[in-house]
Amino acid sequence: MSLPAGSTIGIIGGGQLGRMLAVAAARLGYRTIILEPQADCPAAQVANRQITAAYDDADALAELAAASAVVTYEFENVPVAAASALAAKVPVYPPPRALEVAQDRVAEKQFLNGIGIKTADFRAVDNDDELTAALREFSGSGILKTRRMGYDGKGQRVFRNMETGGFAGTCEAMGNVPLILESFIAFEREISVIAARGLDGAAAAYDPAENVHRDGILHTSTLPAQIRLETAAAAQAAAAKILSALDYVGVIGVEFFVLADGSLLANEMAPRVHNSGHWTEAACIASQFEQHIRAIAGLPLANPGRHSTCVMENLIGDDVLRVPALLAEPDLMLHLYGKAEARPGRKMGHFTRIGRRS
Repeated sequence: MSLPAGSTIGIIGGGQLGRMLAVAAARLGYRTIILEPQADCPAAQVANRQITAAYDDADALAELAAASAVVTYEFENVPVAAASALAAKVPVYPPPRALEVAQDRVAEKQFLNGIGIKTADFRAVDNDDELTAALREFSGSGILKTRRMGYDGKGQRVFRNMETGGFAGTCEAMGNVPLILESFIAFEREISVIAARGLDGAAAAYDPAENVHRDGILHTSTLPAQIRLETAAAAQAAAAKILSALDYVGVIGVEFFVLADGSLLANEMAPRVHNSGHWTEAACIASQFEQHIRAIAGLPLANPGRHSTCVMENLIGDDVLRVPALLAEPDLMLHLYGKAEARPGRKMGHFTRIGRRS
C-alpha cells in the first residue's frame, strides 16, 4: 500500500541531498522532517520541520519515529545502530543492512564479489607490516584508504611503484584505523549507474553517466557515456543484482571502472541518492530524488528514460561566483544548496547543460 498524501517522511541528514529529497517529497504531496545537528541546514530550509540533535540521540530518534510514516537517509555514515533502532518502530529505507555493507570498504567488496560482481584486488591493512606485505603483492603500487568514513578523496594515500618497505608510521598517520589497500586499475573511464527498487520489487535504472573527478571530488557527469551498449547494460544489470541481494528499497548509486575491453569493475556503492545522478533533474521527467521518494512511499517507479543529452557540473567553493554568468546561458538548469559560506572543496551547488538527445 502506498503512503497517503500528507504523510510525513523522516530524513536523517540535512545536507544538499536531504534538501533535494525534501523538495521532491513536497512535489508528491508529502511533508518532511529532518534530523540534523546543524541548525538551519540546507535541507531544513525547505522541509516542514527539523529535529536539531545528533544522529544517534535516543530521544531524537524516538521523536523522529513517532513523527514519521517512513524514514530514509541522505548519507551512508548514519550509525547502523540508530537505523536499526528506528527500524523496530517505523519502516526505514534503504534497509540498515545496506548501511552495514557500504560503511566498510572491505565488507563492501566482499559483498560485491560474493554476488558475482568483480572489483579491484584488495587487502585489509591494520598495521605497517601488513601494508608492506600488501604492497609487495601489488608490485609497490596501490591506493590506501580508510575502511570507514572518508569521501571526496579524503582519507586516502596513493603509492606508485615504491619499494615495499620503509612505511613505518603510515598507519599512525592515517589515524590508526582499519585500512584497505586497493590495487591500481588500468581503466579507460569511470561511470556510475543510478538505480531504484520499489517496495514491490520492481527495479529501474537510469542511463550510466560518465564521470570526471578533480582532487577526488566529482567535477562532471556526462550523458551519454562513451561506452558500448553492452557495457551500459552490464552496469545496469549489476546494479539490479545489488538491489535484489540487499532486498533494497530506494535509490542507489554504483560506481564502475570501464576497462579497455568494455568490461567493468565495481568501485563502490552508495545506498542513497548520488551526486552523479543530479543530471536527472534536468534530463529526465522524474529525477533520482523523485524516484527515491516514489520507491520508499510505495508508489510506482517512474520511467527512468532520458529526454536530453547533458553535462552536470558541480560548483565547488568559489565556483559559486560563476552563478550570474551561468544564469545568462540558455538550456541550463541551476541548483544552489543554500550554504552561506563558500569554502575550498565545499559543494555549493550544481548546474546541468542540456542538449538535443542524440
